[in-house]
Amino acid sequence: MARFTGKVFLISGGARGLGEAQARQLAAEGGQVVIGDILHEEGRRLAADIGQACTFVPLDVTSESQWSEAVAIAEGIGKLHGLVNNAGVYTPMPLVETDTALFERHTRVNQLGTFLGMRAAVAAFERTGIGAVVNMSSTVALRSAPNAIAYTASKWAVRGMTKAAALELADRHIRVNSVHPGPIDTDMIAFRTPEENLRRVQQVPMKRLGTKEEIARLVLFLLSDDSLYMTGSEVAMDGGAAL
Repeated sequence: MARFTGKVFLISGGARGLGEAQARQLAAEGGQVVIGDILHEEGRRLAADIGQACTFVPLDVTSESQWSEAVAIAEGIGKLHGLVNNAGVYTPMPLVETDTALFERHTRVNQLGTFLGMRAAVAAFERTGIGAVVNMSSTVALRSAPNAIAYTASKWAVRGMTKAAALELADRHIRVNSVHPGPIDTDMIAFRTPEENLRRVQQVPMKRLGTKEEIARLVLFLLSDDSLYMTGSEVAMDGGAAL
């Protein structure tokens, strides 16, 4: 039997990139996956491609009501076992050029969205009797980076909220861990030219970009029973970039 058979998982930002890779791997290992995203066409197309193991729901992570609806849809399929707070935005900008709107966009999507997702899932996990949350942070929450004050602020918040939630929810059998990707080959870094990516790779000890499939395998480990004694952990997958 596949390790996720009979279990339901909810992934925000699941229509493409890291979320897509997670959805495909969870479904391949027997899980039922609900992907939430503001990218409706891409989300529906991915769900159709994966098949009966995947359901798409419209999800703006800054909306309390849409989180409630997403969790309800997941519970309509079966018992919710895992949540991946994967949705995020990243627009690099120097400090003096970062306006309030840009800063607030990062905090609303990356920080508030993670908070609302965790809060919405707790009661469902209690009904299941167990649960696992994976919050997608970043290596900027371990070492920071230039021209990323808004993104850094939001991802440090995710790191801290993960630890706070892990402490509070441990006695309810709900684990909460954070993943800290380094430079990963996804649409999030598509704004960089090939030359810029090459320069970035030279700063990584392993001299390459990570893949979304590598991040997905780590996320699946943190959702699985193989990590039952892990909570409040922060796991970097960055080729050594944060060293």
